[in-house]
Amino acid sequence: MKLYQTLERQIKKEPNYVSDNGEIKKWVVLNKAQNFDEELIGLLLDDPDLKEKFFVKVKNVRVFKQNLFIRFLEQKNYLNDSYTQFKNKVGLTIDGKHLKQRNEVSLVWPFKDCILEGGQSREEDKREEIFFNETLAQDEITELLDPKVLTNAKRFDRDGEHSFDGFNRDENGTITDNLIIKGNNLLALHSLKKEFAGKVKLIYIDPPYNTGNDGFKYNDSFNHSTWLTFMKNRLEIAKTLLKEDGVILVQCDHHEMGYLNVLLDDVFGNENKIQQIAVKVASASGFKAVNPGPIDVLENILFYAKNKKKVQFKKNYVVTGYHKNYNQYLDNSDPKIENWRLIPLKEKTIKENGYHDEKDMKSKLGDNYLSSLELMVEEFAYKNAGNVVSVRDLHKPTPFVKNLQEVSKVDRNKIFVYDKQDGDKTYIINGGALAFYSTKIREVDGEMKVTELLTNFWNHISWAGIANEGGVKLKNGKKPEKLIKQIFELSTNENDIILDYHLGSGTTAAVAHKMNRQYIGIEQLNYGENDSVIRLQNVINGDKTGVSKSVNWQGGGSFIYLELKKYNQTFIEKIEKAKDEETLLHIWEEMKARSFLNYNVDIQRQEQCIEDFKALSLKEQKHHLCELLDKNQLYVNLSSLNDQNFECTPEERKVTQEFYQLKN
Repeated sequence: MKLYQTLERQIKKEPNYVSDNGEIKKWVVLNKAQNFDEELIGLLLDDPDLKEKFFVKVKNVRVFKQNLFIRFLEQKNYLNDSYTQFKNKVGLTIDGKHLKQRNEVSLVWPFKDCILEGGQSREEDKREEIFFNETLAQDEITELLDPKVLTNAKRFDRDGEHSFDGFNRDENGTITDNLIIKGNNLLALHSLKKEFAGKVKLIYIDPPYNTGNDGFKYNDSFNHSTWLTFMKNRLEIAKTLLKEDGVILVQCDHHEMGYLNVLLDDVFGNENKIQQIAVKVASASGFKAVNPGPIDVLENILFYAKNKKKVQFKKNYVVTGYHKNYNQYLDNSDPKIENWRLIPLKEKTIKENGYHDEKDMKSKLGDNYLSSLELMVEEFAYKNAGNVVSVRDLHKPTPFVKNLQEVSKVDRNKIFVYDKQDGDKTYIINGGALAFYSTKIREVDGEMKVTELLTNFWNHISWAGIANEGGVKLKNGKKPEKLIKQIFELSTNENDIILDYHLGSGTTAAVAHKMNRQYIGIEQLNYGENDSVIRLQNVINGDKTGVSKSVNWQGGGSFIYLELKKYNQTFIEKIEKAKDEETLLHIWEEMKARSFLNYNVDIQRQEQCIEDFKALSLKEQKHHLCELLDKNQLYVNLSSLNDQNFECTPEERKVTQEFYQLKN
């Protein structure tokens, strides 16, 4: 205790180490100690007790025991700014305020404050990832996230593939072409920032679910943390691309659902959460009863806004059935179909006979009112025999009740009347299980359809038969076009910009194309014959699958394909494809001549150890060569566009300059 008091007294002799309320600025003292500050060391040497405790004599020279001093200071529990007081706050801040001050919950994990480049190029690849710390590796991060040079640009339309002919732009100078970008999605998102910041209306992503068999095969040692860092990096830049009234929808299953929810709260704010939607993706009938737990048939869509107060929602109903001739049962002369309302047959009958409600009827007729009610219902049914149809089987528009006796045998509470409010005409509809007060018949896509209010449980979208949608297949994660259509109908209009940076087989882009939304799709994995480019070519040529019929898709339109120009990434892909040691040795020779190696790689020493390299397994050899490459040079930065070392072609300079609107 005496030594602590001595230390406090001595430190307070320097005013810069003391706050206005007389307390020691502990963080200042620690910083001074870490930097061997002469002023601090001088103060400590002036006191014999502190001199004895924190210095060791070596050949008549006093050497500062820095680690001992720092540990001693941090263990001082009763200082006002001690570790004890702040142990629940240190490092846990949102917008510069400690969590205790904000009274909020934060999701914390290893490497949260890092950037993960996440450079898969094939779904089956696994790689050791580098986490760049935002503070310690600021220069590396700046270079990593610098906009990239674009290459291999081409336009696709109904006449096929064409050389790049320039971008179309609106009156504000914004690109209006549909874009498909191949390359690392984090780097591509940062490359979009200059052109599209604050312009995207809706982002939908179906990211890897981190299940162990969905393509997310990064560093096993930190798989959970890696996934969270991977998602956070991309969500943060995605937010900057959204308009103020823009929204983002992220689909996931139960594996990371809870963490993703809190992560989205962290990035977008809990106050901007719109809804959590459960989507039925499978039926239990196809499973065998081998698992004692509940069968997993749901996925979730987390729905957030950039600014919830500014979002204007559109369609709030879903179609549950229809028939194009259904209006023959209503009034063909009256286009105001929403003047009809659904009420129980029992309620209709009671009111038709002059009673206010069932309680009123009972009070006037006594206990025998039930038998009277049954007769009334039957009489009402007889009078309206020609106007009875079934909601349960609308695709067969034949009268449901052929024998009027059937009406009296059915639960009155499940028979509903479509009653025109002006009393001109009445129709009985057997609602069965579809007995919803919210049910309405609307004209949708040119046809009369039975609709219900949209809820946060979506079981109205069939996943059957989606394997061949768009003419491509995707082993894991393909979504129905009807699901994406439903999402677009929530808050977007024609010509709004849609972004999907986990594009996969291209469902989002395909539906956007058919619904006349501008789209940007980013994909870094290679899907070969099931690539989004092939799917979109099918769409342009008049694809009839998915939502084509409901939106009357006839084909047409165009999109521009772009790639991020690779540099070291090219060597990584060559290494991944190598089948033998001889090929890897040829790649190593090429790397020495043309690649950017890590600054600490000693080529001469590598050559001296070549026999050790040959003794490794093929997998270990590949890993070693990848580790030698500078990960900051995987793609060519915009700042290197005219650097001869990167060999940018005139075509690459043209498309890059036009995209970023640079002068020649």
